[in-house]
Amino acid sequence: MKNALQRFGKFLSAMVMPNIGAFIAWGFITALFIPDGWFPNEELASIHPFMLNYLLPALIAYTGGKMIGGSRGGVMGAIAVMGCVAGSSQPMLMAAMVMGPLSGWFIKKFDETMDGRMPAGFEMLINNFSIGIFGMVLAIIGYYLIGPFMTGVTNILTAGVDWLVNKSLLPLAAIFVEPAKVLFLNNAINHGVFTPIGAEQAAEVGKSIMYMIETNPGPGLGVLLAYWFASKDKNTRDSAPGAIIIHFLGGIHEIYFPYILMNPVVIIGPILANICAIAFYSFTNCGLVGPASPGSIIAYLAVSPKNQIFTVLLGVALAAVVSFFISSFIIKATEGKTGKSLEEAQIQKEVMKAEAKGLAVSTVKKIIFACDAGMGSSAMGATKFRNRIKDVRPSIIVKNSSVDNIPADCDIAVVQETLQERARAAAPRAKLVIINNFLSDPELDALYAQLVDGETKTEVFIKESIKLNQPSVTKEEAIRAAGKLLVERGCVEPSYVEAMLEREKIATTYMGMGIAIPHGTSKAKGTVKKTAITMLQYPEGVDFGDEKAQLVFGIAGIGDEHLELLSKISGALDAPEVLDKMKTTDDVDWILEILS
Repeated sequence: MKNALQRFGKFLSAMVMPNIGAFIAWGFITALFIPDGWFPNEELASIHPFMLNYLLPALIAYTGGKMIGGSRGGVMGAIAVMGCVAGSSQPMLMAAMVMGPLSGWFIKKFDETMDGRMPAGFEMLINNFSIGIFGMVLAIIGYYLIGPFMTGVTNILTAGVDWLVNKSLLPLAAIFVEPAKVLFLNNAINHGVFTPIGAEQAAEVGKSIMYMIETNPGPGLGVLLAYWFASKDKNTRDSAPGAIIIHFLGGIHEIYFPYILMNPVVIIGPILANICAIAFYSFTNCGLVGPASPGSIIAYLAVSPKNQIFTVLLGVALAAVVSFFISSFIIKATEGKTGKSLEEAQIQKEVMKAEAKGLAVSTVKKIIFACDAGMGSSAMGATKFRNRIKDVRPSIIVKNSSVDNIPADCDIAVVQETLQERARAAAPRAKLVIINNFLSDPELDALYAQLVDGETKTEVFIKESIKLNQPSVTKEEAIRAAGKLLVERGCVEPSYVEAMLEREKIATTYMGMGIAIPHGTSKAKGTVKKTAITMLQYPEGVDFGDEKAQLVFGIAGIGDEHLELLSKISGALDAPEVLDKMKTTDDVDWILEILS
């Protein structure tokens, strides 16, 4: 359900986001030249209605048509929406979001039908006339049907917003908006819903509060400040200042989402903060003259009415303060208790039999950072990683894209956890690096180390990590023994051993074929100093429930570094005679040769 909503929201916002520059230009003209603007100018202000009523609907319809039917669909969408424009006195932004995709779908189906059936020499005639004729037909349908229908929909939505404002209920929208943002529906909400409604209101009264509901940087600023001052985790505190600059000045709100995802209770802070801000803006009759995109304080103030600059700033400050105090209290009360556990999925038997998910890092040519829209957090992450890697691996291409449009030649895709399913669908052959924070994340450090060090994984599996002919013990004792070897090698902190036992309680690490692979929980990732694998041989077996394990591999991994060795182990043990010998041999050198 979440993925379906994300895709639908992405589809809606994708028609608006490429044209945000046009919205900003329209907003600037409004803010500067209307009678109450900074530099009132009746002649220049006359540009405003033409941009709103003709330019913006045409751009949105063209973009929507192009998304479905290529450039032909785009042209046909722009033609078709003019029927809606002519048939209504209201701006047809929402109608454009219908006519564009409809036109693209129609011309796409026509082109598929005509594929291979066009008479030679008539291609240009048929292509041009098909757009003209079908565009005309859809424009007529838009004039008589779709335009009036969307006018009714817009009137209902606008009336609903007015009712919420009059009843002082609009602030409650924050209860839905803030959690939806964290699920990466922020662009869909803002550009797919609030921007069209806001444009309708701004056309009538010169400003709209709808532009302020999702884009206010105050709630996110409060969360980041709270983690900076209240969190006990050093890595979190250190990453917060950089995130504050990117969020507040750069307008990339996605940067603070992981801070909430790692402790979901914190969402109460921005919800209450935005409720206070919306209530304040409603009480003071405040609004913006155009969309603030991205949600930077700079953009926020740039489209603020001249006489409400201070009021707008006060609302942002109010949201930041409320969010800061509530989030700080929650962080201090819950950190380390109810924070989200990124519990790694159980390593299945098939994983040992499959090839490693990772590529040989020497073959990596293209890395894609992907977010929902492909413009905000992914662009920031790609820029930072590109600057980091360019001196040591200049041949690697690092770019960004939307998660649904990851290029086919991508070798590694870097995405946030909530988008990984969509990333796998878009790039099934790419290795996924799942992160929480584009600014500072252990998985990015591990990726960098792999790319710099090449394929060499020295000291991961050494002679001292192998113990043969061990007497049969309980599984808890076997797990402790495997963990003790990791501690003795300086690969993990002592607490990692308890995390291995905790992991065993969640689900057995027995994989079949007489093999068990105990490892720590994801909470214990921070206690891993370097990747290592140990092996203990129990010829008489160790009871793991109803099964016996003769080989117990203890694992501590940074990122996915251990997967390559696991693949080698699975490949070596696919041969029954090799597996049987490994369960009883006393030749350590043979084991090293087989598994290295």
